[in-house]
Amino acid sequence: MQGQSHHGQSAQYQKNSLSVISAVSMGTGVMIGAGILALTGQIAELAGPLFPLAFLAAAIVTAFSAYSYVKMSNAFPSAGGIGMFLEKAYGRSTITAASALLMYFSMVINESLVARTFGTYSVQLFDIPSSSWIVTALGVAVLIFAFLINISGNRMIGLFSLIMAFIKIAGILIFAAGGLWLANFNFKVNESAVQGTSATGFLAAMALAILAYKGFTTITNSGSEIIDPHKNVGRSIVISIIVCVVVYSLVAFAVASNLSIIEIIAAKDYALAQAARPAFGDFGLWFTVGLAIVATISGVIASVFAVSRMLAMLTDMKLVPHSHFGMPGSIQKHTLVYTVVIAIFLTIFFDLSRIASLGAIFYITMDIAVHWGVFRYLRKEINANGFVLISAIIFDVIVLGAFLMVKVQTDLMVIYAALFGIALIFIGERLFLHRNYTHQSDNS
Repeated sequence: MQGQSHHGQSAQYQKNSLSVISAVSMGTGVMIGAGILALTGQIAELAGPLFPLAFLAAAIVTAFSAYSYVKMSNAFPSAGGIGMFLEKAYGRSTITAASALLMYFSMVINESLVARTFGTYSVQLFDIPSSSWIVTALGVAVLIFAFLINISGNRMIGLFSLIMAFIKIAGILIFAAGGLWLANFNFKVNESAVQGTSATGFLAAMALAILAYKGFTTITNSGSEIIDPHKNVGRSIVISIIVCVVVYSLVAFAVASNLSIIEIIAAKDYALAQAARPAFGDFGLWFTVGLAIVATISGVIASVFAVSRMLAMLTDMKLVPHSHFGMPGSIQKHTLVYTVVIAIFLTIFFDLSRIASLGAIFYITMDIAVHWGVFRYLRKEINANGFVLISAIIFDVIVLGAFLMVKVQTDLMVIYAALFGIALIFIGERLFLHRNYTHQSDNS
């Protein structure tokens, strides 16, 4: 494929177009859209009745992880976000480009996860099975809608994200408070069931729960567009994580209070809708599905916005190949199309469980690369604490290792797909960068 210098205009970024509130809305939009709605049942399947604690434990790991991103964002705010951070650490290398693409694909995977969740929750109103083709069609439709919103510009996205974030957070808190109140705030679980939960299963559940928090990285990908980015990017990340910890904890306990672990696992792709039935009846079902629709739509829109900009920056940095395929307009418009097309492909051909698993493996692998790069090359420059960085790496390795152990026993195909994807990305980037370097040398 050709470089962007021959095809289309360079990416263009609108400085000071996103406020702190807009950035927080975007971050929480991605996190809440994918997290509590799509992953609650899958996390319960691994952690058993202790799944609410898996969300809390994952929040601790995420706090250590976020440290690197906050320090780097304060020092180097950029629309390239993680791509720029990796280049600062590793230079223009294969590990920089490949790790950035792992992040890109993990976010695109997240978009397809949220899109399928939109379809899964929507059909609950009509007693249509979650295996129906209608779920896939609805997922594709919401991705197309997100594309149309994104081409309308930053301020439209910021306003839309703000409104949607307020509606869904308020609604989900109402759901959680009502569920807990009707259950008399009963958090007791079956003791024998707890004893049957393995440490490996709990750690594997944490890997998926970490995926539920990773939406904060979308904020780093819009760093240069946030007002006063040296202060407000890091501030937005911290606020987003805190909001999600509160929301996830309350909802997880509300679900656990109204459904048995067997019922949660049976309805793992739409656990919140199922939990609303005993608590609120038919009204609760409609209310929860409405919230899911709002949360997933806003989540997809926010994710597409940030991820397409990340790919545009990687293209400008000449770290990834690019072709306009005859499309007019800027690089940002092209990467927006690529992002949505890939997400649609994943939505059509993968189920929720495998989508989430691939996203977790890609993301945590990239996360380790970021922490090591900061520790090895940048910690003195940005005044980062080495103990926190090493702790973040250790936590990631333990959680990822446990998750892979579980998948080896339960779904080996996910391991094969992840290894193939990672190998393809690293080999492809190695060849592209070598060819690009050779071409530049011949022209100099």
